[in-house]
Formats: sequence, C-alpha cells, structure tokens
Amino acid sequence: MDDDTTSTSTRPKTRKRNINNNNNNNNKRLKANGEKSDDEEDEEEECGDVEVWDSLSRSFKQVQTVLDKNRELIRRANENHQSRISDNIASNVSLISEINGNISKVVSIYSDLSLNFAGMVSQRRRRRTTMTKTNNNSNGHVESSVS
Repeated sequence: MDDDTTSTSTRPKTRKRNINNNNNNNNKRLKANGEKSDDEEDEEEECGDVEVWDSLSRSFKQVQTVLDKNRELIRRANENHQSRISDNIASNVSLISEINGNISKVVSIYSDLSLNFAGMVSQRRRRRTTMTKTNNNSNGHVESSVS
C-alpha cells in the first residue's frame, strides 16, 4: 500500500512541474512581447489583496475599539441605574449621549468601508477587463462592438 501512495503522490508533483515549466516559457514569451507575465499579474493581484485586507482590518479594528468603549459606557450606565442615586442616574444622560455618538461613528466607519471596498472591487474588475482585452487583442482576436 505504501508503494501505491508514494506513486500517486509523486505523479501530481511531476504534472505540476511540467505545467509550471510551460507557464514559465509562456511568461518569457509574453515578457518579450512587452506584455505582463502571469507572475506579474499575480503579484499585482496579491498587492491588491493585501491592500483590501489591510483596509478591512483597519476598519474592523476601529469599529471594535468604539464597540469596546460602548460596552464600558453601558456597564457604567447600568451601575448608575442600579445604584438609584439621583446624581448617578443624571449622569446617565451624558453616557447615553456618548453611546449614541459612538453608534454614529460605527455607522460611518461601516459606510466608508463599504464605499472603499466597492471601489476596490470595481477597480480590480476594470483592471481585469483591460488585461483581458489587451490579451485578446495581442492574440489576434478582434473585438466587436454593438452600436
């Protein structure tokens, strides 16, 4: 059984190597023609992915910070309410006001995040469309347009 497992596991590696060699040859030809290689396109996509993930991460960290602050404000408001001391209960007005302001901040952060993410996705789609058209044109394909 070990022999079967070994022979099965080596076959895909060999195929992958052959595919990679073919891709490398194609990439060299593309570079010679002044076009971007698959590796260069992959690197650009990875950079875009890093940018998107960094943006998402920053936004989620901002949101989490505001939500943590609200958790603390709500805890204090609950303590004030349970104490039944008039000064403490009166201070809840300002705490609740701050909580509301923080909720507005969260909504704003998510709104900005949505717009930024949609913009990045749209930009990536435009880039891919442009690259596809460029590759089709360089391969002798003629684009047709409908008027």
